[in-house]
Amino acid sequence: MSLHIESRGAGAPLLLLHGWGMHCGIWGNVVAQLAQHFRVHCVDLPGYGASSIIAQYDLDGLVQPLSEYWHAEHGDEPLALCGWSLGGQIALRWALRAPHQIDKLVLVATTPSFVQRSDWECAMAANTLHEFSVALLENHALTLNRFIALQVRGSEHERELLADLRTRLFSRGEPNIAALRGGLEILRNTDLRAVLPQITQAALVIAGERDMLTSPAALGYLAQQLPNAQLFKIQGASHAPFLSHPDIFVQRIEAFLNG
Repeated sequence: MSLHIESRGAGAPLLLLHGWGMHCGIWGNVVAQLAQHFRVHCVDLPGYGASSIIAQYDLDGLVQPLSEYWHAEHGDEPLALCGWSLGGQIALRWALRAPHQIDKLVLVATTPSFVQRSDWECAMAANTLHEFSVALLENHALTLNRFIALQVRGSEHERELLADLRTRLFSRGEPNIAALRGGLEILRNTDLRAVLPQITQAALVIAGERDMLTSPAALGYLAQQLPNAQLFKIQGASHAPFLSHPDIFVQRIEAFLNG
């Protein structure tokens, strides 16, 4: 497959993994800020932006080309991973599958289980995600716009953020429908709670205090269950704190990765 990755800056490597329905352009100005301190690699996940689709669209299928790319280009050099939402779940899976490749983790608005289960209430109702899946087949552009509206709901500067996200959403073309459907299946089926104690890399968990998609309670659980993690809440932020509060976002990551 063809995996599109953009790199800039110098220093220790940091790879950014975006969330469902997006592409690497979603990170906005924080890329330039982070590139002042690190060698930043921004990836379009398979089926998004300039990256081609893959046949096996699950967490392991997404991790494999990323891991193979890194080994082919950088050998055994370990990297830091920053994953947002679905990208955070990919980062956790990668750290579990190839721990020698991953030095540190930054998990932004990441939950071990995106949907509610019998013993897991701090999540989206499964029928709500199912409604998104059905609507996706009818009108994927409208469904994506509904989803990004949820991502900024409750945030400071909500209206401006929503306009920014909508501008970025299709700035690199239409995402692959199979990738969109596969990503929703991952969000529906993934439950990483049982394996969290096995992920021993140092981790920074960044939560938006007003996040409507991945609750602060879920991120608090994630930070507690990872053996070597710390939780950082950004007041006034929702699901995309790197857009609403870029300066404090970058400052906290820099301090963590250089600490």
